[in-house]
Amino acid sequence: MTAPDPSSIVIAPVATDANAGKVVLHGVTVPLHTADGQEFVLDCARNIEGLLSDQDIKSKYELNDDDWEQLATNTPLHRAVRTERERRVLSGAAPREAAQAYFAKAPGVLRDILNNELVSPRHRIEAAKELRQAAGDQTPVASGEKFTITIVFGDVKHIIEAEPHLLPLDDEGGAQ
Repeated sequence: MTAPDPSSIVIAPVATDANAGKVVLHGVTVPLHTADGQEFVLDCARNIEGLLSDQDIKSKYELNDDDWEQLATNTPLHRAVRTERERRVLSGAAPREAAQAYFAKAPGVLRDILNNELVSPRHRIEAAKELRQAAGDQTPVASGEKFTITIVFGDVKHIIEAEPHLLPLDDEGGAQ
């Protein structure tokens, strides 16, 4: 069985029935089918994925320990979170966000490599290049290798050897 095309996934509201599920957020009862309810369901899915901590959710939605414990018995919420989690996995949103969160740690690791005198100079230079890229510098680095272009028109053969050069970049980071 193949996975569905992510573009064909329809994002439907969790529930349309007013009694289908409610949670207490910021001290106010909120139906799950509202925008605030949907945002809470999304954050709960992110919590399951390890992108948000329990404390992050408690703080954001002003949940005390009793409110938090009541969520454990809220079956409509569990169904909504499971549905949202499946949607995020199938659409690619869950792994994309997880990769972004993990990538955010990379500059610290690269900084440690760059500053460690015991690491080989080659690895330190590579760390500096990666840090430059992570910092947003889109200037490509020339490899310094010559390249050859061969053009053949019938019986005529043209060979062009050239040194690499850097082209100015446009606002999106592509060559102009």
